[in-house]
Amino acid sequence: MNLRHFPILLGLVWVTACSGGSGDAPGASATASYDGIAAGETVHYTGTEPFWGGAAAGGMATYETPDNPGGSEFPVERFSGNNGIGFSGRLKGASFDMTITPGACSDGMSDRTYPYTATLMLGGEQRLGCAWTDSQPFSGPETP
Repeated sequence: MNLRHFPILLGLVWVTACSGGSGDAPGASATASYDGIAAGETVHYTGTEPFWGGAAAGGMATYETPDNPGGSEFPVERFSGNNGIGFSGRLKGASFDMTITPGACSDGMSDRTYPYTATLMLGGEQRLGCAWTDSQPFSGPETP
């Protein structure tokens, strides 16, 4: 994927998530929102280069780095698109926009396989990673 197109793709996910189908062009059918992750589930995410991670649930998210191992907590809004979910908020003044989409994912550093990919736009920086939930865990060693 060409990274300069990511903001456009993220915008399309957002528009798809916010569109209820009514008011679309005549004859257009509504697309069901993604329901593979229940609204009450905690979504965990992790990435490398640079190392980052955290979790989101109940309108709050955490974001951790090696420089901030305890993480920062902040409010987020969750939305469902047609092929995943997203979380949007502000982390220390920077926009935090994350999409979680189904698909086998490897962090490249362990023997784990995750059920979701995570794409994060933090301010103007894109970060790629993997995600899982408590009911849909990663496979592989508990401690990489």
